[in-house]
Amino acid sequence: MNSEPRMNGAILQVGSLKQRDNYVPLPYRCVSFQPYDGIMDASVIEKYLLNREVYRRTDIIILHNPQHEYAVAAVQRASCEALFTKVEKVEIVALPADCVFIEDPETDPANPSALAKAAIKHGVTVQQTAIIWGMFDHINIIHHPKPLRLRVVEVIPPAPPKLYHLIEQVLSYAELPPINLELVVIDLRELAGTVNPESFLVPCRSGGLDELNAPVYFLDERPAQRENWTLLGCERSLQFHRHYYGDEPPRVEMCPRQLTKADGTATILKCCLLEYDIEQEGLLTIVPWGADLKMIEKALLQLTRGIAHV
Repeated sequence: MNSEPRMNGAILQVGSLKQRDNYVPLPYRCVSFQPYDGIMDASVIEKYLLNREVYRRTDIIILHNPQHEYAVAAVQRASCEALFTKVEKVEIVALPADCVFIEDPETDPANPSALAKAAIKHGVTVQQTAIIWGMFDHINIIHHPKPLRLRVVEVIPPAPPKLYHLIEQVLSYAELPPINLELVVIDLRELAGTVNPESFLVPCRSGGLDELNAPVYFLDERPAQRENWTLLGCERSLQFHRHYYGDEPPRVEMCPRQLTKADGTATILKCCLLEYDIEQEGLLTIVPWGADLKMIEKALLQLTRGIAHV
């Protein structure tokens, strides 16, 4: 995937942006939104911009006219400490036929994943450029939106699932290419409904599993009396049970890692058997059950970099 933003302060080298997928200029202060009353033709626009000066941080210019037509151009400016400088080169990134203007005040223009989500929501294709008037009345673009589809497999309850929420938080600030999340839930209540035991033993009370189709006990509370229960839990829960009671009860597997089959889709899930490490198996990323934001960011960076080099 060719979607890395340029480094702050660097001069944009034009010439290949038109062919790039997922291009998002960052920081978005380098994007200028300007009125234009000329012909929306590539050669005309190029000549127009070559005869203008631009602010010393401007890289992308969005031209708009009273007919609500838009064009996007990248400009390469001279290296200069003056406030304004001449344009040296121009690349026409998109003309009106390929531009889609979107007003979405909930979209953060600094968040590539949010821009991609808005573009997909409004039907922008991978051949088009989305111009998004977003949060704070600021504007940015995503050119040829083609976000990575990332499946997040998580158990519920509780809902919304924690891993999905953490990934959304990370995508709001981390320097990552656009990612489109797809939540796949494993409902523990449905798993419990596949058996009819005298009672259940579940990992903890915080899971929201107080009411099932049989009495419920909580492993983290270490019930004093060993009941004739079925364990709704993973391998780690089974290890706890062996330690507490010296035996293995009937068990319904709940581990996302065990219940998810690889099918060529980039996937992230969590596993209790991991405590500090992140494991990568092809397009499958496994993080510890107690992963924090820093660990999630590391996992996403590792996953996206791996895909970029495939």
